[in-house]
Amino acid sequence: MSRLLIVSNRLPITVTRVEGEIRVEPSAGGLATGLRGPHERSGGLWIGWPGEPDGEPAERAALERWLADLRTVPVWLASDDVRRFYENVSNEVLWPVLHYRVDQMPLHVEDWDAYERVNDRFAETVAAHYRPGDLVWVHDYQLMRVPHLLRERVPDARIGFFLHVPFPSSEVFRTLPFREPLLEGLLGADLIGFHTAAYVRHFASSLLRTLGVATDVDRVRWGSREVALGIFPMGIDAAAFAAQADTAEVRAEAAALRRPEGCAVLVGIDRLDYTKGIPRRLLAFEQLLRSTPALHERVRLIQVAVPSRTGVDAYQEFRHQVEGLVGRVNGAFGTQRWVPINYIYRNLSPAEVVALYRAADVMLVTPIRDGMNLVAKEFVAARTDEDGVLVLSEFAGAASELAEAVHVNPYDIDRTAQAFQRALSLGAGERRARMRGLRRRVLSWDVHRWVRSFLDALAEASRRQAAPALALTPPPAVDAVARRMREAERLLLLLDYDGTLVPFADVPDLATPDEPLLHLLGALAARPRTAVHVVSGRPRETVERWLGALPIGLHAEHGFWSREPGGEWTSLPTAPTEWRSRVLPILEHVTARTPGSLVEEKTVSLAWHYRMADPEFGTFQANELRLHLTEMLSNMPVEILTGEKVIEIRPHGVSKAVIVARLVQQAHPDTLVVGFGDDRTDEELFTALPPGGIGIHVGPQPSRAPVRLAGVRDARRLLGSLLDVSA
Repeated sequence: MSRLLIVSNRLPITVTRVEGEIRVEPSAGGLATGLRGPHERSGGLWIGWPGEPDGEPAERAALERWLADLRTVPVWLASDDVRRFYENVSNEVLWPVLHYRVDQMPLHVEDWDAYERVNDRFAETVAAHYRPGDLVWVHDYQLMRVPHLLRERVPDARIGFFLHVPFPSSEVFRTLPFREPLLEGLLGADLIGFHTAAYVRHFASSLLRTLGVATDVDRVRWGSREVALGIFPMGIDAAAFAAQADTAEVRAEAAALRRPEGCAVLVGIDRLDYTKGIPRRLLAFEQLLRSTPALHERVRLIQVAVPSRTGVDAYQEFRHQVEGLVGRVNGAFGTQRWVPINYIYRNLSPAEVVALYRAADVMLVTPIRDGMNLVAKEFVAARTDEDGVLVLSEFAGAASELAEAVHVNPYDIDRTAQAFQRALSLGAGERRARMRGLRRRVLSWDVHRWVRSFLDALAEASRRQAAPALALTPPPAVDAVARRMREAERLLLLLDYDGTLVPFADVPDLATPDEPLLHLLGALAARPRTAVHVVSGRPRETVERWLGALPIGLHAEHGFWSREPGGEWTSLPTAPTEWRSRVLPILEHVTARTPGSLVEEKTVSLAWHYRMADPEFGTFQANELRLHLTEMLSNMPVEILTGEKVIEIRPHGVSKAVIVARLVQQAHPDTLVVGFGDDRTDEELFTALPPGGIGIHVGPQPSRAPVRLAGVRDARRLLGSLLDVSA
């Protein structure tokens, strides 16, 4: 069995000091509970911060001995790093943005260097303990850079990442100043897991809009790797909650909480965090009391607020706001015999929490945004009596699973109050029917099943990983190709332009050659026994304007036009063009409906570019256009090519293969022919290379070329290696 290396911000332990001595005890949290079994069975390690600063060497040594017994590995962090990485970035920047509270983000975001440094330290610690065959499972928003940083150190590692909080819409996520490195960090994993399908959609949209990377249903191609995306709604240890709920201690406490008889009990249990929706819940309860006087002295709300981030000013102000609302409601509606809201500001023991679950007539789980919210599932698991009603915010991840709950929009105070009243008035039959449905789901999809499903998916994603046809050529092999090119008696270079020699530009006319490229092409053309030809899909006029002054061969519109060094442009025999009068109006119509797109007219072909269009809408329009053109032109002598944010329609018989065949025929028999390209049109070039020729693909797309480079920079570097070192 593979070892499991679990990586989380905090270790699943509690460090306490008793009479000056350090003691370490396992924590009882949901993640610790769910992963304890796989952690122990696999003989793996749990890597994380122990919750204590570096401390004295002797003290650290004592703590490490305790941790080693629990098979945990500490990542020691200086107190300043903890403050800057955890409090300033993770809690004050990432937490609010991921929960749609952009208004809580500081005006000036600082300390990204600390976030990167701590993530790098985590990756370094994992790499130091990694063995071939291990499964690495990284958890949550504090460590979003770890997959990439670990991949750099251990390229073949099997890495999974799970995000326990929401992934927001791309419009919100893109407000982060360091959005690109966060996405690139996650894409170092083999599998990225989320609670809901909505979070996966938002992640895919952010990839497309931020990095220009399109997602194929449940996976995304990143460089030479395939990253799987999965939906894994986290569960709880439902059996443990059910067992505790049936203990005599809990039953007695629940009975005491329900006194006096005839007073219905609403319960809310939350961390005191602005994402939990406590103020809006209190306002809805206030509205319930105002609109339904008959409920006075017949209903009460027990609101537990667990202290959270007490050292942060914003949380201190939030506490004052909540307590002010509690005082207002109690002052306005309370009587000598009745306090509408019983407010508890402290941590409760597990038994106290479960007793509240058992006592509740209605459980209020109404966050304004929550990744999952396990309180809702804990309440359901504790109701072995199959009674009680769950009121659940539609903005909690759990809402996508728990259909039998009474769903509310916590931003709508009036309708939330009406939902409270409806929940209180449900008959026993409906309450039990709803609870039975909820319990079936919560008990079957528990935390143990969540762990199994994720690890199974990670193992499968690792097996599918990095097909040989998509893997980048290792540096030693690239060096061998360069050496063969340098040592060739004669050399013929066939170079694509866009995506090979220059990066793609939003506007096609902006992809002009820079001075280093012009110098490189000129130097290659001056190299003894070397012929250089640029074979592009660009119009003849553009190729001439950009490269016409160089002593190289030029071929435009995929070879329809050609010009030998210093010669005149010649063309292939005129191709049929009657199809253009039908296609051009369609392209112009789609352009009018797709802001940011444009039509490029060439001598014998037409191209529709959508690089500047909205990424999602542009891709949708391109798919619709391609299907329509394929059907309309099925019996015409043309073909439809799809490239990087472009659809091109050209006549049959016009291809880069024609140019290759002609140039090879003209070349000396000892000539080594090397082709560089990045898209489908260059696959034709690679196919036409003579025996012994070398095809070099640039970029992440599939290709038949035996040599694969990451991008334009690598292509230029390889070409530059053919020149004299001094040049």
